[in-house]
Amino acid sequence: MEFGDQKILPAVHSMKDFDKMLKYSFEYGVFLDLHVGMVKSVFDYANSKNKKMFLHMDLIQGLANDEFAAEYICQTVKPYGIISTRKNVVKRARELNVKAIQRTFVIDSNAYRRSVELIKQSDPDYIELLPGVVPKMIERIRKETGKPIIAGGLIDHPEEVDAALKAGASAITTSSKELWTYFGK
Repeated sequence: MEFGDQKILPAVHSMKDFDKMLKYSFEYGVFLDLHVGMVKSVFDYANSKNKKMFLHMDLIQGLANDEFAAEYICQTVKPYGIISTRKNVVKRARELNVKAIQRTFVIDSNAYRRSVELIKQSDPDYIELLPGVVPKMIERIRKETGKPIIAGGLIDHPEEVDAALKAGASAITTSSKELWTYFGK
C-alpha cells in the first residue's frame, strides 16, 4: 500500500478537525476548505507534527485554481501533495516534484470515458475516484490507467472501506470522524 498501513486519509475541514486528526497515528491526510491567507501557517503546523498533508487546490478560498496557483503553492507552501480536478494543476505539481492526485467523478459511462482521457493527459501519481462506493469502477479504472486509486465520497461504514480496498483502492479519503476512530490507532 502506498500509505503504509494507513487505510484512510482523514479529510480535514478546519483546524479543529486537524487537532482531532492529531489524536490518531495517521501520517497522511488532506486539507480542504482553506483560506489562502492560512495555507502557509496551516502547513507549517502540520509539518511540525510530522504529517504529510495533501492540499485540495480546488477548495482554496481566494486563490485561482490554475497552474500558476499550483506553482505558487508548490514553491511557497511545499505541501506533500495536491488534489485537483484540473489537469493543468496536476501536471504543474508533477513538474515541480509534488505528489499529485487527479480527482474525478464517475457518475455514468460518459463520465468514465472522459475521466480516463483526463487521467491519461494529466498523468497523476494517484486518482481520487468519486463516489468511492462503487468497487467495480475502482477495479476498472485502476486496470485501464495503471494508476493507484484513492476512493472518496459516500463511504460511511468500515465495510465500505474494506470493499473499496479489496477492489484495489490504495486508501480512502473521508471526513467521517467515526471512520477516523475506527481505523485510527
